[in-house]
Amino acid sequence: MGGVARYWRLFLALARFNLANELAFRANFLVKIVVETLWLGILLVFYDKLFANTKDIATWDRNEYLFFVGCFYALSGVIETFFLSNCLEFQELVRTGDLDFYLIKPIDEQFLVTARNTDWSTMPNILMGGGVMVYALVHMPLWEHMAVPDMAFRVLSFGVLFLCGCAMTYSFLLMLTSTSVWFVRNQSLMELWWLFTTLMRYPRQIFANTWASPIGTLFTFVIPVLLVVSVPSSTMAKPLEPEHGWFVVLTAVATVVLFFVSRRFFRYALQSYRSASS
Repeated sequence: MGGVARYWRLFLALARFNLANELAFRANFLVKIVVETLWLGILLVFYDKLFANTKDIATWDRNEYLFFVGCFYALSGVIETFFLSNCLEFQELVRTGDLDFYLIKPIDEQFLVTARNTDWSTMPNILMGGGVMVYALVHMPLWEHMAVPDMAFRVLSFGVLFLCGCAMTYSFLLMLTSTSVWFVRNQSLMELWWLFTTLMRYPRQIFANTWASPIGTLFTFVIPVLLVVSVPSSTMAKPLEPEHGWFVVLTAVATVVLFFVSRRFFRYALQSYRSASS
């Protein structure tokens, strides 16, 4: 427990330092927040116009899909705020040899490499995504007559599955980042990251019973990208079906496996790293 507390204190100290740096350039900080807000607004206008012309999309009605969008935006905000910029900078650390200075510090390398900087300008994305989810829930008939114990169970389940989604996304990002040790400049591989985030933006049901069914199967059971947002969102926004329990179990198992594999892969990549002095 003492080790966890130590890392937590270090994380908070680094976050405060990053906030001070951001506030030193307030105009840039505010512009980034405005851009993120406008992007969410454009998404909401697009989906509002879409549902003005259709009843549902792949069994998701307007409010259910709105909750899904809010969940995606909040989850993306978590990854972008705490991990994305750090992982994108990893290839530069490898190329210049500055990674040496991180490896000699008496702290876990993965923590220092992936969580040293906090991008405060994307923090509002988490809050805005949460606001969209709350708005959607308020307008859902499903929640109007739901018993309090059922509500509590769904909220708790959603919280756990949301964290699983964050952990899976972090694991995908970490594995792609680790390839920089061999490729140094891995822009093409990092394009896979944007592919993953694009797939996360849509419910897994849109691939069912279409020519794209093999794609849906691949990114559900082999590379479980489509579980990241769909399963937590379904837990809160849709009537629960028998098959949902299997997807919950699959999400939990995939989280543990991916986190373990990504950790081992990162450690293996570091063993292959040749420092600037070699």
